[in-house]
Amino acid sequence: MAIVVVGEKCISCGACQEVCPYGAIDMKDVAVINDNCTACGTCIDECPVGAIIREEGKEKVNLEDYRGVWVFAEQREGNLLNVAIELIGEGRKIADKLNTELTAILLGHDIDQLADKLIKYGVDKVIYGDSQLLKTYTTDGYAKVLCNLIEERKPEILLMGATNIGRDLAPRISSRIHTGLTADCTRLDVDLENRRLLQTRPAFGGNLMATIICPNHRPQMATVRPGVMEKAIYDDTRTGQVEKFTPNITEEDIKAKVVEHIKGSKPQVKLEEAKIIVSGGRGLGSPEGFKLLEKLAEKLGAVVGASRATVDAGWIDQAHQVGQTGKTVRPDLYIACGISGAIQHLAGMRESKCIVAINKDKNAPIFEVADYGIVGDVYEVIPELISALDNIDELLEIVGV
Repeated sequence: MAIVVVGEKCISCGACQEVCPYGAIDMKDVAVINDNCTACGTCIDECPVGAIIREEGKEKVNLEDYRGVWVFAEQREGNLLNVAIELIGEGRKIADKLNTELTAILLGHDIDQLADKLIKYGVDKVIYGDSQLLKTYTTDGYAKVLCNLIEERKPEILLMGATNIGRDLAPRISSRIHTGLTADCTRLDVDLENRRLLQTRPAFGGNLMATIICPNHRPQMATVRPGVMEKAIYDDTRTGQVEKFTPNITEEDIKAKVVEHIKGSKPQVKLEEAKIIVSGGRGLGSPEGFKLLEKLAEKLGAVVGASRATVDAGWIDQAHQVGQTGKTVRPDLYIACGISGAIQHLAGMRESKCIVAINKDKNAPIFEVADYGIVGDVYEVIPELISALDNIDELLEIVGV
């Protein structure tokens, strides 16, 4: 569904251009919608003469023309993101069910080594766009190349990570090619009868799960949060096809250019990659409780996580937040300390291999998903755990292990 200008009605007042947040309107004899449009509708509400409308009833695409599952293989500075490997694992399952090809789309410059790596992780083919103009991510550059590929090759499914880049790029693409997009999916499946992608995501604050389909347009697009899906398994014996090409892109295509990268001095909290997470909730009572959790985490070689309530209270930085509005994790061990187990938090950690819950309230919902539960005060239980770990270290030292 696109935004269009009814030329006979437009009075060229410029009101729409002033409110457009994306610079998607050019003023000529009448207002003209350009490729930056995301169909947000702000201009429709602002137009004083009703000259801007949503175009209804576009002709349906021929679904039979679209085949294949694509995964956007996001990379940063030549390093493949974990979410790309997770999407390959999920894309492989979907492609096998549909009896079709799995393709990874790789964009960048001088990253040929990643193309072979993607084959080893399970894709049948890599389409690799190599250009100096794609070395650093830009919305305009990446969107143009991907849209051109989609219009030329016609994939039926396109999966992207719900990263900062994915959340910027995916809606721009879906708007330009006039298809649907389901964001932040937690589960994907297919209806084999009509080859529809079943895209499941939390709705209404996580209180229910909605399964969304895109019946009339292609490709079917979804973004998936990092850490939700299992990673594909690397197989050094796998072979596949790498198609390298030079994208049709110029400096003029890129309106906003990255001049400099400045990395923050604050260490990044890599919750999604952690094997062990010690997480705290409102039951800690104060921000001082996280100092105790840090001691336990240090003993275990773990990362500290947190519930939304503690982040909102200012007890800990948002980078530590686990849950629907934070990060989705699946560590080998998740220790929930003073966390009641609200559904929004469970959505972000319930796939952990082993969950240990510590809470004074024996009726706390967290115990329903926990593999092991300890009913008690975290300020009594955790020091005992730390002491026990100290004793284990001493014992292992004595026996020479």
